[in-house]
Amino acid sequence: MTELSPVLDRADQNLSASIDRMFDLVRIKSISTDPAFKDDCRKAAEWLVQELTTLGFEASLRDTPGHPMVVGHHAGATPDAPHVLFYGHYDVQPVDPIELWEDDPFDPKLKELPGGRKIMTGRGTSDDKGQLLTFVEACRAYKDVHGALPIRITILFEGEEESGSPSLKPFLEANAEELKADFALVCDTGMWDTDTPAIAAALRGLVGEEITVTAADRDLHSGLYGGAAANPIHILTGIIAGLRDDTGRITLEGFYDGVEETPENIKASWETLGRSAEKFLGEIGLSEPAGEKGRSVLEMTWARPTCEVNGIWGGYTGDGFKTVIAAKASAKISFRLVGTQDPDKIRDAFRAYVTSKIPADCNVEFHPHGGSPAIQLSYDSPALTKAKSALSDEWANPAVIIGMGGSIPIVGDFQKMLGMDSLLVGFGLNDDRIHSPNEKYDLKSYHKGIRSWVRIITALAK
Repeated sequence: MTELSPVLDRADQNLSASIDRMFDLVRIKSISTDPAFKDDCRKAAEWLVQELTTLGFEASLRDTPGHPMVVGHHAGATPDAPHVLFYGHYDVQPVDPIELWEDDPFDPKLKELPGGRKIMTGRGTSDDKGQLLTFVEACRAYKDVHGALPIRITILFEGEEESGSPSLKPFLEANAEELKADFALVCDTGMWDTDTPAIAAALRGLVGEEITVTAADRDLHSGLYGGAAANPIHILTGIIAGLRDDTGRITLEGFYDGVEETPENIKASWETLGRSAEKFLGEIGLSEPAGEKGRSVLEMTWARPTCEVNGIWGGYTGDGFKTVIAAKASAKISFRLVGTQDPDKIRDAFRAYVTSKIPADCNVEFHPHGGSPAIQLSYDSPALTKAKSALSDEWANPAVIIGMGGSIPIVGDFQKMLGMDSLLVGFGLNDDRIHSPNEKYDLKSYHKGIRSWVRIITALAK
């Protein structure tokens, strides 16, 4: 039932027809953020339901207050086979500015670049229609050869990922029992490079805070009051300066509770990827790392917590000069979290620190901007180990285990609401121009992505 070679052969034989299917889906203008394309979003969902149904899934379109969800279920070869939830999204970003596209964004094309590299162009080819179809086509190849799938699969495709997923949490909550599985597979990620697949084992969490320090009851003349009256900009900048010490560590009490050191073998594998500080920062016109001293840039951006000032304002900032002492000064500050850091405790520690620095005759107001914990898979979890081996068998270079500096909310939702960890495997490339004009997806990424999922499905069944 898990014989691999004939399934890989069938995936190769199906490639041309699978490209045609992918192009059919890309032609549907499923732009979720624009109400003018509401019918197109529904059409894309219906298209996916039809495709899953032809593959033997019990598939249905589920209405929400926004765009519909697509849910499909397929039994495995045995009742006790491993059960996975595969997630992707069928909605796409707007295409503006349209004049920068070389071709109609909803008229996909297969092109050959100088040097023989083949790409598929069009909005959604990489984010996320092409990516989700790699999994669907892997299931197709399996069904063609064996008549069944070796694992139990539930599929969830949403249509609002590019517009904030407002319907997703209520849907997960209402359908938790139906959607629960052993773990989730998420395809909305990428490769390390064109020959090196990657599995993301860590996603940083986030805490956002906006603060406003108020001193006098109005802006003051700096000649009349300067030196005597409290200046909220001075207070605020002093607070910000004290958030990090000279080594780059964050000074909040208890901030590093739950932060574990990255295993040495993982750090060693990151060193082989060739992302030096000079190369990484040189691309943006910098050269000196600004984070914790003694750590590589990959460790800083993947595995360490941060504190960053995202905006600061106060006083007169218009043309010319106005000698005032502002009544108020504000800043937006965010923390990226790792390990088991508690967003609520980080927020409380930040507010306690700020409050302790406010003079008795001044005050501070806080406004929260979201909070979510980090996601950390065990680096030696069985699912990750099997997927890593399967990917390494398909690609020229062994798969690498990476972290991601940003956050993917759905992964946290799966963990918090469904009690599932997620395995993040995708085949996008940095030059796919997602969210930009001239989006593309490499034919190699698509083809070997299908073959990769065939291998992963086989490995998970064993």
